[in-house]
Amino acid sequence: MRTLITIICLLFFVTQALAAPPKAPPRERGDGPYERLILRGVTLVNGEGAPPYGPVDIVIEDDRITEIVSVGNPGMPIKAERRPQAEAGDKEMDLRGHYVLPGFIDMHGHIGGSAEGIPAEYVLKLWLAHGITTVREPGSFNGYDWVQWHQQQAEKNAIASPRIVPYVGFGQGWEAPIFGADDARDWVRFIAKQGAAGIKFFGASPKVMQAALDEAQQQGLGTMMHHAQLNVVRMNALDSARLGLTSMEHWYGLPEALFTEQVIQNYPANYNYNNEQDRFAEAGKLWQQAAKPGSERWNAVRDEMIALDFTIDPTLTIYEASRDLMRERQAVWHEQYTLPQLWDFFQPSRYAHGSYWFDWTTDEEIQWKQNYRIWMQFLNDYKNHGGRVTTGSDSGYIYKVYGFGFIRELELLREAGFNPLEVIRAATLSGAEALGMEEDIGTVSVGKKADLIIADENPLHNFKLLYGTGHFRLDDNNQPVRKRALQYTIKDGVVYRVDELLEDVRKLVQEAKQ
Repeated sequence: MRTLITIICLLFFVTQALAAPPKAPPRERGDGPYERLILRGVTLVNGEGAPPYGPVDIVIEDDRITEIVSVGNPGMPIKAERRPQAEAGDKEMDLRGHYVLPGFIDMHGHIGGSAEGIPAEYVLKLWLAHGITTVREPGSFNGYDWVQWHQQQAEKNAIASPRIVPYVGFGQGWEAPIFGADDARDWVRFIAKQGAAGIKFFGASPKVMQAALDEAQQQGLGTMMHHAQLNVVRMNALDSARLGLTSMEHWYGLPEALFTEQVIQNYPANYNYNNEQDRFAEAGKLWQQAAKPGSERWNAVRDEMIALDFTIDPTLTIYEASRDLMRERQAVWHEQYTLPQLWDFFQPSRYAHGSYWFDWTTDEEIQWKQNYRIWMQFLNDYKNHGGRVTTGSDSGYIYKVYGFGFIRELELLREAGFNPLEVIRAATLSGAEALGMEEDIGTVSVGKKADLIIADENPLHNFKLLYGTGHFRLDDNNQPVRKRALQYTIKDGVVYRVDELLEDVRKLVQEAKQ
């Protein structure tokens, strides 16, 4: 039987042989960066955990924040003598009543995923339109050269795009499967020379994992892992953390680290991993097989992972259809913002990954509801004891659309017990720390890059205000309306109007449907 690494290598060569989706066009949206930009009169949520304060003026020179000045008190006239003085050629934005937060960091964002023909422009603009200014791209499924091209263009602000941090799937681009430690080290050195920022693992033998993780550390590469069920018995999340893995995706491998009465998941005799409904139906029972919250084993695993500075990127959003399929299928944004080829990919299929709705039942949804309850309890406990939890979406699968899926992740962390400021910290500073980029991004601070979002209502009050489709409510005239608070996304000092980005995406979808 081929190892999972062999399968990944073969899949890589197959995807390389297919026509890559359209690259992003030259940037036509966004103004700046300006020599000097002043945001006037905003309320600031800095991402560090501090409560909102304002009004403040924020001065940006090129792509860096140079001043943050308190200019008065809420509801009172601005103190003009405190304001940074405008100079000839400065760009000023009067933003009284607006909130400024750090740009969001999506720690698991595929530019297209596995659905064929998804234009990069569609993905990148939806990310920006939902306040995402940095994306860790795991796997480079459209080919590393294709992802690297977008990374380089985004660095120059030559395309409308968040900052891209490219990770490569373990074994991709190599001429042969990786079987030994020397092979693993050679491959890691190879992708480091190619400019990759890190590696995404799915599973391998302990010997290969140990060598690859050690070499990655020497090369200064980040590491992340989806602990695939074909390999998790030999390498659960705690095992890989002990070997030097820096972050885990989803939750596979974590319940296995918490087993006390078994070492292998309780699979039924007729289970087949290649049957996606088998795979996801049984995954929904996994947390109930783990040690109980607050037990000795639960606490020991939690504390050791925290001591190892291990990051959990849960991507709660991507599995939500498992607990409420109808909700995800009927999401309000599908009509205007879901490309037809993406919608087709979401439909039940025995060939497509994540399209496992062959006969999804009430009982299976209930199993997943219980799964989420325990999973969320671990995440909140992990955070409360000092562990790092970040935000990722994995959109492009399982009815999740780019940008919209990320905002839903914020809501789900809120459901898990994070208070609103803790959610924002997970979506900003925690991601920057996990990427080793906290000196440049993650908070609104003097000296850091101008990666910001600007909303005309307080998103801490209601994260639904951040959806591109807005929040459904009654206005003062008793009429139902949709209110979208996010007005601008600033990345590297370039100011994007969210309404223009959303308009571009709607046109792409409409043209694809025609």
